[in-house]
Amino acid sequence: MLEIIDVDFNNPEHGRQVLAMLDEYASGPMGGNTPLPAHVHRDLIPELARRPTARALLARVDGQPAGVAIYLEGFSTFACRPLLNLHDLGVSPRFQGQGVGKALLTALEQRGRALGCCKITLEVLEGNAVAQGLYRRQGYEGYALDEHTGRAMFWQKKLAA
Repeated sequence: MLEIIDVDFNNPEHGRQVLAMLDEYASGPMGGNTPLPAHVHRDLIPELARRPTARALLARVDGQPAGVAIYLEGFSTFACRPLLNLHDLGVSPRFQGQGVGKALLTALEQRGRALGCCKITLEVLEGNAVAQGLYRRQGYEGYALDEHTGRAMFWQKKLAA
């Protein structure tokens, strides 16, 4: 049985399951093939708990962690409404193809609507065709404000390791 729960970052079991899912994701090809460093294992859950706009959903199948969605509430200045940014979405290879990702995205959309959000944003790797297919089937797409200025791009500048 598949269940989606809202993570309580102050619940040690929730924290362990979120870390297990994130570590599995980080260790795979779409996460960089590198397990989470020790300091992330030690500090991530307490740091997320300190941030009131950080939230997570945990998918469990028969009580076993199957997937995770970490999301942050932001704000759209153009819409003058909150938005959700899906920061991480990972489904364990053991449960892929069983509707876990779709269930997480559906639950995320429900949370966003309940908060009055104008949209959900995310980033996806160009080479992650499976995730792109899932996102497209759920109604996600790239965007442009105007066809003449082109599509939005996601960029970064690292400030620390």
